[in-house]
Amino acid sequence: MATLVTGGTGFVASNIVRELARTGHQVVCLDLNAADQMVEDFVKEVSSNITFVQGNILDKETLARLGDEHPINKIVHAAVYTANRRDLETQRSREIVDINVEGTANLLDLARMLDVDRFVYVSSGSAYGTASLPDRTLNEDTPVAPHTLYAITKYASELLTQRYGELHGFSTASIRLSTPYGPMERTTGHRAVMSVFHDWTGQAIRGEDIHVDNLDEGRDYTYVSDIADGIRTVLDAPSLPHHLYNLTAGGWLTYRTILAQIQASIPTTKVVEAAHTQDQSEVLDIFRGPLSGHRLYQDLKWTPKYDLRAGLEDYFRWRKESGYST
Repeated sequence: MATLVTGGTGFVASNIVRELARTGHQVVCLDLNAADQMVEDFVKEVSSNITFVQGNILDKETLARLGDEHPINKIVHAAVYTANRRDLETQRSREIVDINVEGTANLLDLARMLDVDRFVYVSSGSAYGTASLPDRTLNEDTPVAPHTLYAITKYASELLTQRYGELHGFSTASIRLSTPYGPMERTTGHRAVMSVFHDWTGQAIRGEDIHVDNLDEGRDYTYVSDIADGIRTVLDAPSLPHHLYNLTAGGWLTYRTILAQIQASIPTTKVVEAAHTQDQSEVLDIFRGPLSGHRLYQDLKWTPKYDLRAGLEDYFRWRKESGYST
């Protein structure tokens, strides 16, 4: 049997593909983009368990062929247009909706036709919306308030996923991720804005000064290897008591804390406090409280393996070994 992962050459999904292949899954990796050298190098140790397929989730014929050619019994739907800037949201409004909603419906139709054992939708904490109090912890029972097209389409896809499963008799789960960081984050056709971890680790490696306008800002960042492990845990669980899970390291990391750890890893790194290094009016969903991971622990006993130090050490190691200094 095989597990289909959509968007599989992207940031989070390539980590999911590698984790699933590493733990014995035969993975069909579907993406609009062909696997480049970076993807091939990232998964080379488990490449015998991976089949790469180039195709569009909006093309129903491509999806039908996948179902005919591969014994797919599980699906992880991670393909998405990540629009986290106002200008992108304005310019690509319809494309965001098509990819993020119609694409989900197409994959759910495939799941229905194949009668899969489980369908996991990779969602986002952005569904909770912008928090007025950033110290508020958000659990799965917190009312949602999505206000960007990205967040709205994520929440809509959660609802579609749950209802399709109910109507057609297959197990489903949606997983809301906290902000990921780590290997394979890079600019792609559907991901244009990088995390502070990506930018700052790159600057530290290149010996550049890091300019920050507010060291006390922060988010609940989670190392991407933990995200991949958590998704695999949900995918392979014998049963799921809930249809919705947060996936998070569970802690709040300020920029000050992150930069101090970067400096501990590369002591020559210089941090410069400077006003207005980023146009906050263009960046969407920057203020949100931390997610609670209690439900995932309670149901499946999942906990993260990487704290900030371990995550950054592993990230720097990957950057060095892969030669990725962008």
